[in-house]
Amino acid sequence: MRDLLAELGRWRSAGEAIALATLVRVHRTAPRLPGARMAVTASGRIAGSVSGGCVEGDVAERARAVLASGRPALARYDIADELGLAVGLSCGGAIDVLIEPFAADAAWDALRAALDERRPAALCTALAPAALLGRRLAIVGADRDTSAPGTAGPNRTADRPDALRVVGSIDPTLDGELAARATPLAGRGGTTELTIDGAPGAATVLVEGFPPAARLAIVGATHTAIALARLATEVGYHVIVVDPRGAFATPERFPGVEIVAAWPAEALAAIGLDAWTSVVTLTHDPKFDVPALAAALRSPAPYVGALGSRRTHAGRQERLRAEGFGADDLARIHAPIGLDLGGRAPAEIALAILAEMQAVRHGRAAGMLRARSTPIHAPA
Repeated sequence: MRDLLAELGRWRSAGEAIALATLVRVHRTAPRLPGARMAVTASGRIAGSVSGGCVEGDVAERARAVLASGRPALARYDIADELGLAVGLSCGGAIDVLIEPFAADAAWDALRAALDERRPAALCTALAPAALLGRRLAIVGADRDTSAPGTAGPNRTADRPDALRVVGSIDPTLDGELAARATPLAGRGGTTELTIDGAPGAATVLVEGFPPAARLAIVGATHTAIALARLATEVGYHVIVVDPRGAFATPERFPGVEIVAAWPAEALAAIGLDAWTSVVTLTHDPKFDVPALAAALRSPAPYVGALGSRRTHAGRQERLRAEGFGADDLARIHAPIGLDLGGRAPAEIALAILAEMQAVRHGRAAGMLRARSTPIHAPA
């Protein structure tokens, strides 16, 4: 979605007529989850995907018909249907796709601005009744949120009605309750389908949460940092490498990665650690590690990790205690860092670190999937 917004902006600037397809509902299993999007222009350009390739050809044809008519449509693709078989929906499930002419309204513009400025947001899109199909409103943080999801604090944008703005409307009789029920997703992300009662009758609305994009601050431009920066970027993190040593923190060693050539305390203060910015130290040097860990522990960073042995970490803990950090603070540090995957090469260590970060991010115990009694890759 975030990448597609940029593409939509470029196409709009070029004067393209655009149809937008959104995966709004999954029945049983499907390759993509609700919220996946695909854009199609009248000239034949395509970006994004709603099914990983199964139905995109048919969606593109329907998109051109929607552009011709100017009216949104809700299409279902089901393996049990002849159409589902014809377009190749072999995943065993069914999907509903909303296809609509794209016109950047106030809600879209507010959503894009919030994403650009790292503010939490939620987007609500009406699916039923037919009279409301495609109408939307956005709920956006009015100021930057720097606190942890689910905690109290003066900056809890996603939980404070006075710190949120509602932009756009689905229906005046629905908007108030819809905004109240959709707000929590702005901070934690995910999608849900809500039924709201109002003057037009019951309305079905897809709600998508857009927390600020995840960031990773890596302190120490080491060989392991090179691999971790590459892997984390692939997963979707915005990576920032912090190291005052200009000979190590270079664009040649870290292509496409933001580099801050400053001491950790200064750099992390400038970055602005928030509830979506993890911190990893990889230097083994207390003059780098301790200030970085202190800054991270004073923030709501969701993951704080430090490379080094238990003995090395014991020394860091003593220094942090001397700065006033208690047992609960120190328990937030993942050290020794990473999951026990058995590797020792820099790339293997980086993989173990990223795996642990992802497990923490998604609240998983990081066991083997075959040991689970229920699948987690696709919705029921």
